[in-house]
Amino acid sequence: MVERDRIAIIPARGGSNRIPSKNIVDFRGRPMIAWTIRAALESDLFDRVLVSTDDHKIAEIAVDNGAEAPFLRDRMADDHATVSQATIRALEQVEEQLGERYRAVCQLMANCPMRTAADIVEACTEFERSGAAFQISCFRFGWMNPWWAVRLGEQHVPMPLFPEAAGRRSQDLEPLYAPTGAIWLAKVAVLKQAGTFYGPDHRFHSMDWKSAVDIDDPEDLEMANAIAALTGR
Repeated sequence: MVERDRIAIIPARGGSNRIPSKNIVDFRGRPMIAWTIRAALESDLFDRVLVSTDDHKIAEIAVDNGAEAPFLRDRMADDHATVSQATIRALEQVEEQLGERYRAVCQLMANCPMRTAADIVEACTEFERSGAAFQISCFRFGWMNPWWAVRLGEQHVPMPLFPEAAGRRSQDLEPLYAPTGAIWLAKVAVLKQAGTFYGPDHRFHSMDWKSAVDIDDPEDLEMANAIAALTGR
């Protein structure tokens, strides 16, 4: 077994309910996954940039854009498998078929095309500095302030999730953060034991919300295109 340092794994399942062929849908003139591959390669941090997929077409597009797809995902490819499980299975396949074992893994979701090489470098630098076993990317909520979130009951009667925040000014409330699939990091041995990136003592790493956009439905795709057009990304 050859011991290596760091691998980037891009999980990209073929099925998608809300956006057909989401991971390879056109985004700014390229298949969506191409942007994640480019960011990973340009970071120059990884011994391999590998796409884990169950779909021959995605594998072909991945290779055309500079990534590796030496095998198809043999399990953990349905709606019930978590992305952590898919990445762990890819690491196992790398060991079984390529004879390589890695110290650290960086999981980059294909539906986060706005994240850049600089974002990846910053996240990996913080991961190594902190010594944490797990690090999950997040972004700070902005104008959509979750402190004021409500459920709607019968006849649209609002039921606040945080009644203690009612009537308080936004600048008086502490910032809240949400996870994004953009950049997840873990020490491989500990990830295998935990079975999830949300393992013991996992940390969050904040990034620019524009880089953190997850595209899951047509509205997300529309927003990401608008952000790209406005920012020149």
